[in-house]
Parts: sequence; C-alpha cells; structure tokens
Amino acid sequence: MVEWRERIVADPQICHGRPCIKGTRIMVTVVLDNLATGMSIERLLAAYPSLSASDIQAAIAYAASLADERVVPLPA
Repeated sequence: MVEWRERIVADPQICHGRPCIKGTRIMVTVVLDNLATGMSIERLLAAYPSLSASDIQAAIAYAASLADERVVPLPA
C-alpha cells in the first residue's frame, strides 16, 4: 500500500501551494482529472514520464483521504 504522505507535497513556492507529486510540478488534480476522464494509467505514465505508478496510486489515496474528511450531500 502506498503512503500518500511520502509522495504528495504542498509548497507555497510551487504551483501556488497546490498539492503536487513530490519532485515534480505535476499537481494531484492533473492526475485525478485525467483518470476521471478515462485515461488509462499506462497512457498517463506515457504523457508524464516523471510520474510512476506509485505516484498515481498516491494521488488516488490522497483523494480518498480527502473524501473521508468531508461529506458532500448527493442529490436523491
């Protein structure tokens, strides 16, 4: 299991403090948005060569952690 805290960082000097993959300027939202549109992990890795499969898993784990923090009411 990937520990997202080892791979996701937020630095006010990089991407306006938005969470990024450590050692890159690739924002977590870029990874998640691409996955949400149906992009495969293989294609995402090809598009962003500095990413690893573990980085992608960390982004997903980070999003899951955020979802666990806040309840958003869904329409009935």
